Amino acid sequence: MDGILPLWKEKGMTSFDCVYKVRKLLKTKKVGHSGTLDPEVNGVLPICVGKATKVVENLHEANKIYQGEITLGFSTETEDAHGKVVSTTPIETLFSVQEIDEKMQNFIGEITQIPPMYSAVKVNGKRLYEYARAGEEVERPVRKATIYDFKRISEPVYNGETKTQSWKFEVSCSKGTYVRTLSVDLGKALGVEAHMSQLTRVKSGPFHSDDCITLEQLNELAQNDKAQEALKPVDLVFEDYPRIDLTEDEYTRFKNGAILSQAEFPQIFAPTACYFEEELISIYGPHPTKKGLLKPIKMF
Repeated sequence: MDGILPLWKEKGMTSFDCVYKVRKLLKTKKVGHSGTLDPEVNGVLPICVGKATKVVENLHEANKIYQGEITLGFSTETEDAHGKVVSTTPIETLFSVQEIDEKMQNFIGEITQIPPMYSAVKVNGKRLYEYARAGEEVERPVRKATIYDFKRISEPVYNGETKTQSWKFEVSCSKGTYVRTLSVDLGKALGVEAHMSQLTRVKSGPFHSDDCITLEQLNELAQNDKAQEALKPVDLVFEDYPRIDLTEDEYTRFKNGAILSQAEFPQIFAPTACYFEEELISIYGPHPTKKGLLKPIKMF
């Protein structure tokens, strides 16, 4: 069984829980996910099965889109709604939509972030959350991320009881973006404490929420020997790549992973999807160290 399962991960499950269940349902060990979602975050989790595990890295590198909620008024140790409150700034004067939108726009482009202590980033061989659980502080590495779009998608709502102000947002971002930290940093830009109060991943690489199925639906398909129907073809991951269609003679050379002359294939000047009879054979690109040559980046 080969292909990519666009799974809708429910809240309360780890990404590994999903991989474990998919392995059992599909009766195969060769299964891997393409980027961790926190247990309390639901949404699109592409899972690679069989030969499709070769593209786990490509999906991990792909851009993501999230929808969630930011709440101003207090911050937490985990930067989301599930951690202990560490600081408060009661909202007495409401921020206008103009103020909010202007500050959000300022985050578009390349940004730097300090990963939250409750994250899987490793420092000196230990994950940050291990230090956090032990009550230890450690210097965290500064990381770069790219925000392609960051916008408000609902009217701000004020809660007079908790003295908080919240609104829904959507963010399109590169891999490695901490949306929790983005929420906290937006609060800092507005001069108040903040946290991410809810998050859903609605797109990961080529897969949108509408493409997804749940574990319950997969179970039903598996019971009827129709699980393969849920798997999407690997070449969806490369749909934005340049494409060439090979002749029979060329196919033999490409399928064997030969080093080729760029003069012979001038159309390959960037990573290119190579097809033979509508089947993806390989991804070829310029040789990283030998000018004028081409080499396979990935073979299928």
